[in-house]
Amino acid sequence: MTDEPTDKGREDKSQRETAITPDENIDQGDEAESKTKAMDDPGKDESPASKNSEFDLDLDRLRISQDFASTVGVKKLLTTVPVRKPNRQEFIRVHPSNAYRLQTFLLELKEEREIYLVGPQVWSGFLDELTPKTLFTTMNRQGVLTVWPIKLPGEDGRLDTWNESALIAAEKAMKGWVRVASNPHLGAYEVFLAPGDFPEPEWPELSFREILSIAFRGRYIDSADHPVIRRLRGEI
Repeated sequence: MTDEPTDKGREDKSQRETAITPDENIDQGDEAESKTKAMDDPGKDESPASKNSEFDLDLDRLRISQDFASTVGVKKLLTTVPVRKPNRQEFIRVHPSNAYRLQTFLLELKEEREIYLVGPQVWSGFLDELTPKTLFTTMNRQGVLTVWPIKLPGEDGRLDTWNESALIAAEKAMKGWVRVASNPHLGAYEVFLAPGDFPEPEWPELSFREILSIAFRGRYIDSADHPVIRRLRGEI
């Protein structure tokens, strides 16, 4: 026979089930307050992921254009101008203006692979060491500006086939894109015309004097007391 709970037992059990501690009372109050705020401002408690999913991106406005540097006002400064002949893999153009070429004397140090521009005040004492050349302003398809030195004919008017073919290539490059490749079996440079219709090069807004100042920075001999000249004389 099962004992039925007394009225007092029922009352004690009911009080135990409904008893709430102070901490639980606070937590429930906070939860209720949060729910009330969420109802007042539904978007306030949204997660970052939820916000990003509703962010409307205009990809066309975000895309960077090819000339983005000009659109943001960035100007590229020319700080280096190599002095060299064209690489056999690149197509080049030669500046067609006479103002962007110069016939002058250069001093070439073969072992150091360095080329110096020599001032006229030094010419008379070192003509045997100097080479008369034409300096051409060139640019390749990647927009790299260079100075191309080509030897001039000697006093007898004769010129070797290497430099003669280089001069022909330079003349062709004034009118179109060409590739210049050496052919040891031929003993000369071969010239290849670009098959594509490439756009004209964008020459920098610099004078030829400014270009040469960059190209021969630290390699201009303007005095007989220059360390390179003194070394040639055996003084150092």
